[in-house]
Amino acid sequence: MTQDNMNIREALNEKGGWQVWWRLTRPHTLTASFIPVFVGTMYAVITDNSFHLPLFLAMLIASLLIQIATNMFNEYYDYVRGLDNEQSVGIGGTIVRDGVKPKTVLHLAFLCFGIAILFGIYISAMTSWYVALIGAVSMLIGYLYTGGPMPIAYTPFGELFSGLLMGTVMIGISFFIQSMYVSTEVVIISIPVAILIGSILLSNNIRDRENDAKSGRKTLAILVGHKNAVIILAAAFFTVYVSTLIFIMIGLLPAWSLLTLLSVKKAYDAVNGFIGKSEPLEMMPAMAATAKTNTIYGLLLGLSLFISKFVS
Repeated sequence: MTQDNMNIREALNEKGGWQVWWRLTRPHTLTASFIPVFVGTMYAVITDNSFHLPLFLAMLIASLLIQIATNMFNEYYDYVRGLDNEQSVGIGGTIVRDGVKPKTVLHLAFLCFGIAILFGIYISAMTSWYVALIGAVSMLIGYLYTGGPMPIAYTPFGELFSGLLMGTVMIGISFFIQSMYVSTEVVIISIPVAILIGSILLSNNIRDRENDAKSGRKTLAILVGHKNAVIILAAAFFTVYVSTLIFIMIGLLPAWSLLTLLSVKKAYDAVNGFIGKSEPLEMMPAMAATAKTNTIYGLLLGLSLFISKFVS
């Protein structure tokens, strides 16, 4: 292990043992899988009095596995394309710093997909086989995010795909498997969550902007520059909270959803953490704050829906 490798591991507080495999899943991103399933299910509880625990758990596990597989594909394909090295931050580092064989990472990704398919078959058998079709498309997009001839991650559309898929689509499916229909209302209330999930990727791309540009990527952050990308991130947060207040005022969300405003501080920390920063390590706290904004907002939104069901 080189001195530079040791330094970056120390700076990122990376440890060996089982934590190598835990980092490979990129746990800070998994909120993008849990929150949509939670919110979609809770909205079914309050609007349709529907809750099927096995379906909820199956959907949650399948979503997490698809997200983990996507992260592993990212780790593998960025490595084989020469984009990751020992100094790269924001990755699991399993290949470049821990010495895990690339093929092992690729095989684990396909294993996660395989297990997710089994849960998807159960969900489809219990509800509708249209769910299987949507799940297959979701998995294909997860693979194409960094795999294939034109990876989505290398374009300006990564935020759009991640927000739409992990936000709106996952919330819609989670609602559907409980209630057996999809309403316009559930699609509308998914918008703030979709924006926050897209913001997680935007914050990642802001941090990696300079290195991504050297590798030929054309992400949104690269096209608009650091300052404008941070402005877009701030505008995204602003849109989330304004739309939430509007949804409360028109009755789409209960008054209890004002609890989501408790996540504003993390959103502020995220934006402020990017201002005046240029080094990837300096921007790590800002990216973490972005993910925490989604986590806190989503948990409080789902909780507010649950509370409103039992408290008048």
